[in-house]
Amino acid sequence: MSLSRFSRWLTAIVLFMLVTQVSAQDLILTAPPRETPQAGAKLYGPLAAHLQKLLGLPVKYQHPKNWLNYQRDMRNDKYDIVFDGPHFIAWRLAHLNHTVAVKLPGTLVFHLLAAADNNAVNSPDDLIGKKICGISPPNLSTLSVLARFDNPVRQPVILGIKGGMGKVYKRFAAGGCDALVLRTTFYKKKLKDEDRAKLKIIYSSKPLPNQAISTSSRISTSQRQKIVKSITQGAGQGAAQPVLRRFGGKKAKSFLPATQQEYTGHNVLLEGVIFGW
Repeated sequence: MSLSRFSRWLTAIVLFMLVTQVSAQDLILTAPPRETPQAGAKLYGPLAAHLQKLLGLPVKYQHPKNWLNYQRDMRNDKYDIVFDGPHFIAWRLAHLNHTVAVKLPGTLVFHLLAAADNNAVNSPDDLIGKKICGISPPNLSTLSVLARFDNPVRQPVILGIKGGMGKVYKRFAAGGCDALVLRTTFYKKKLKDEDRAKLKIIYSSKPLPNQAISTSSRISTSQRQKIVKSITQGAGQGAAQPVLRRFGGKKAKSFLPATQQEYTGHNVLLEGVIFGW
């Protein structure tokens, strides 16, 4: 191993250890376990370090071991600063007295697609009892499409795919499903023209506000206002860039202030449904 590669490896390990060693006095920053612990530390570690300096309080990034742990710890109100989707944020607003702080620009819309030459599938109702490829619930893409099927005994069968929407498309293309769910931006920007020509859109979900950061009741109004100002127009913009680049797209320049109203109510996608929690 070259000296430069060793140095980068050692830096990553040290950063991971620093941001994941959490004590009872620390404010905990977290996000869904969509990447490895090391990748999560690289994404969110700089933001945690900035917020610690900004608030004058210990702030540590904690990577959830898995989705079950993430849901359990969220329900137990363990997290103080959380970046995730609008359905989770709405749930915390309704049940944990969280307050939304900043959001990514744009909205989240998902397409339900079938093969263009599949004459048996032309509407969502044609998929009842049939197989849909999608990222496993509680991912918002799958839940947004399932919301179209309001009768719990007349729904599609979800084939949960791990590894992102690219893997979802590959499984569908290999003949694994009757339909698939993709985010509109993935459909427009990641698929080739010839791939889109082989598909037809049979349903599009209602637009939802983008992923955002919410804060717990342990963070005061003045502290939250500091966070909003710093991340949207101050020094926190740089610390938030890794998150913005990965989830906001190339055109996203910064996080934006968010309001309670635009996130309230979306917890219905999680509660009282078969694939929810």
